[in-house]
Amino acid sequence: MYCLITAEPIDALEIMRRVRSDADGAVVLFAGVVRDHDAGRPVAGLRYEAYEAMAARKLTDICQTALSQFEVSDIAVAHRVGDLAVGEITVAIAVAAPHRDAAYQASREVIGRLKREVPIWKLERYADGEEAWLEGTVIHPSERS
Repeated sequence: MYCLITAEPIDALEIMRRVRSDADGAVVLFAGVVRDHDAGRPVAGLRYEAYEAMAARKLTDICQTALSQFEVSDIAVAHRVGDLAVGEITVAIAVAAPHRDAAYQASREVIGRLKREVPIWKLERYADGEEAWLEGTVIHPSERS
């Protein structure tokens, strides 16, 4: 298992190589990228910020749960922070499993929980110069450390 919050560009194929083995018949790779529009507005780029220590912990917990919940062999996830341009990879998830269905299910579970639970926030920068923080994870005061 590999979980990373990073300011460095993500190499999706490297994330996939981290989980691939000859024992598995499937490797599902998901890469989220910065698109050039949102809700009808041209997007110039994004900025991701994170509560990095908690984000790494939560991401690890999510991956451990998925490993135990689905019949998968390994999971690797990397999520960017900092400024990203249109077309850059924001998140990469690779799941290896003996069979494809389990790999797809685990990948969907990881990205869904990541978006709901991991304290990472997105500032969208529009082509007209405006910016807006998009709805993200709320940290409950009892979880702050």
